[in-house]
Amino acid sequence: MTEHLLPRSKPEDQNIIPQAIEQFIIAIEAAGLNMHSFMLLRHGYVVSEKWWPTHHPDEPHALFSISKSFCSTAIGMLADDGLLSIEEPVLQYFPDHMTPEIESNMSSLLIRHLLTMTTGHSEDPTNLIRNTQDGDWVKAFFETTIEEAPGSRFVYNSGATYLLSAIVQKVTGQTLLDYLRPRLFQPLGIENATWESCPMGISCGGWGLNLTTEDIAKFGQLYLRNGVWNGQRLISEEWIEEATSVHISTSAMDGIDKQQGYGYQFWRCQFGGFCGRGANGQFCIIMPEQDVVIAITSDEKRMQAILDIVWEKLLPAIE
Repeated sequence: MTEHLLPRSKPEDQNIIPQAIEQFIIAIEAAGLNMHSFMLLRHGYVVSEKWWPTHHPDEPHALFSISKSFCSTAIGMLADDGLLSIEEPVLQYFPDHMTPEIESNMSSLLIRHLLTMTTGHSEDPTNLIRNTQDGDWVKAFFETTIEEAPGSRFVYNSGATYLLSAIVQKVTGQTLLDYLRPRLFQPLGIENATWESCPMGISCGGWGLNLTTEDIAKFGQLYLRNGVWNGQRLISEEWIEEATSVHISTSAMDGIDKQQGYGYQFWRCQFGGFCGRGANGQFCIIMPEQDVVIAITSDEKRMQAILDIVWEKLLPAIE
């Protein structure tokens, strides 16, 4: 479906030194990093793309936690439409789950705290939620204990993103996947998106989305263009500015790029950029100052090593 593909260009035509891209790939392979795919965009053009054996351009790839950035986008669309406010208490969307104990524990938890992973949990409750016997992950989330004041500290929390997905479904009557299909996926020409669901049929939100490398790049380009795609505004510039700004310190995290701060399900990274990032080396990197998007899929635990080579080899070659 060529009408859904991003335009292509030579690197030199977009003021990128071609040899630097070769050096990037050589360095990735010399380091033994298990990359699956790489795509580099500048000024809206794909200037370089590569798939390592046995991967190919049409292959849907597990995005892991890049899924979170898509979930955040849905919340932003609902906020733009006036259908929710991120300052609202989470519990108001789940009156059927309310008990005195849950109300006492969770009454101060706001949608904003889910977005910024500042729920007040001392550790990620996701495994506890996923392993609950009755399959009701929302109930299991509410039954976990909040030890600290919401908003006070960043603790990585995929369960918080799952709850955002559950809120989308409460507000719209649709799963997160079905809600985003006409509003995001179809305008971007993203076909055959799939999203893992919980036993109750709620999209997992924080993980489970499968898309191609080019789909990741399109999403990055939408954010680079402040929410406009082919002249159509899909999400407000105000939301994108808010979602990709630092709202909480992440200085205690491992790896310098994880220490740059967290927005609404987006990480800030070095050199003025921000990204969606997922386990085992999935990246959607947006560099506004350079007008660049980089999409990467891999099966690699050494995620900072990938970013180090991006900054060392690619960034200086972008004029």
